[in-house]
Amino acid sequence: MQQILDAILSGNAEGGDYAAMELPESFRGVTVHKDEVDMFEGLATRDKDPRKSLHLDDVPLPELGPGEAYVAVMASAINYNTVWTSIFEPVSTFGFLERYGRLSELTKRHDLPYHVVGSDLAGVVLKTGPGVTQWKPGAEVVAHCLSVELEDPAGHDDTMMDPQQRIWGFETNFGGLAEIALVKSNQLLPKPDHLTWEEAASPGLVNATAYRQLVSKNAGQMKQGDNVLIWGASGGLGGFATQYALNGGANPICVVSNEEKAKIVRSMGAEMVINRSEENWQFWNEEGTKQNPKEWQRLGKKIRELTGGEDIDIVFEHPGRETFGASVYVTRKGGTITTCASTTGFMHEYDNRYLWMNLKRIVSSHFANYREAYEANRLIAQGKIHPTVSRTYGLDEVGQAALDVHHNKHQGKVGVLCLAPEEGLGVRDHAKREKHIDAINRFRGV
Repeated sequence: MQQILDAILSGNAEGGDYAAMELPESFRGVTVHKDEVDMFEGLATRDKDPRKSLHLDDVPLPELGPGEAYVAVMASAINYNTVWTSIFEPVSTFGFLERYGRLSELTKRHDLPYHVVGSDLAGVVLKTGPGVTQWKPGAEVVAHCLSVELEDPAGHDDTMMDPQQRIWGFETNFGGLAEIALVKSNQLLPKPDHLTWEEAASPGLVNATAYRQLVSKNAGQMKQGDNVLIWGASGGLGGFATQYALNGGANPICVVSNEEKAKIVRSMGAEMVINRSEENWQFWNEEGTKQNPKEWQRLGKKIRELTGGEDIDIVFEHPGRETFGASVYVTRKGGTITTCASTTGFMHEYDNRYLWMNLKRIVSSHFANYREAYEANRLIAQGKIHPTVSRTYGLDEVGQAALDVHHNKHQGKVGVLCLAPEEGLGVRDHAKREKHIDAINRFRGV
């Protein structure tokens, strides 16, 4: 691994140098263990501690198959799916690996008693398998997390519809929170050259998710002038949704939990901001068994005060159970609620009268296809959308990083250094970076 890292840090190693390197038999990766899936039995979700379930292990280098690549991972990031994996909710991810392992002889590699997690990376291609022509050893890349087989016709209009669609590092093994990752070559995208490794790694999953959910024809189809309600507007997903709304000429109505977060979205250019801690909505009773429509009405009134009497065209929904009833209520007649994630609970409840009688639409959205991920990454590379890294941890601190995300103590995205020995490395275009430095650093230290 040291030879690989030295080559990357030198800045002058070429493709042939990487191709000639002997790869290690094993590498360090963050794992969960199959024999520990019951370790949190009987505990409330909030009390489940990722520091106990996430391990930094030496794991064998898996076989490289056709259409695949090994990537030396300089940096990765924490997503909520790593939190779910670490607390074995809503189900253990070993079920995903078992099902994938039954698909073919090659996919059996993924069905192991350990799961290397992580769905983001920035790094350098080390080696490619048979059939890969677009990427060569030495290429600096980021990876999106869509894994597809594309042997079924259903996937060839929108790859997210492939019956074998999976999220890499969550529903497959050998993810990005490691020194080496195994990816399909059609997961790879060029690393934005004005960003550090940790900055480049952080947008992947959430940036492409926000792009599809809000912008793409496959979900929100946002247009100029739309009023867009964004829950958690300074968070991992919401931070990108806010940028897309502003960048696309829409009017974001940003919901945040405190004044510090309100300052962040205002610094992006958002003018309509709602601080939840000041409003103190009680959408549910204390037992969590019944919703209060009067609180939905209070939210709607607040929105109209900000918009000059207009209602919401699109709701960017990801909290789920806690907010979904209110989201359906405040959307204008004929408007759209786009939904993914459900971080406060998967069992949504809403009053269908406000949906059906007002011709509103609920549109599901899940990650993004390769084209959408490419477009989202292209906007990062152009400096029109920016990373939202607030803090970076080491690979041996992933448990603590995941706990911070689990308890919503983070802001924006939490980065993880894998092979990179320190922050700030990997910038190739310093002039472009200087042009956008304030936006790049907007979430730092918050």
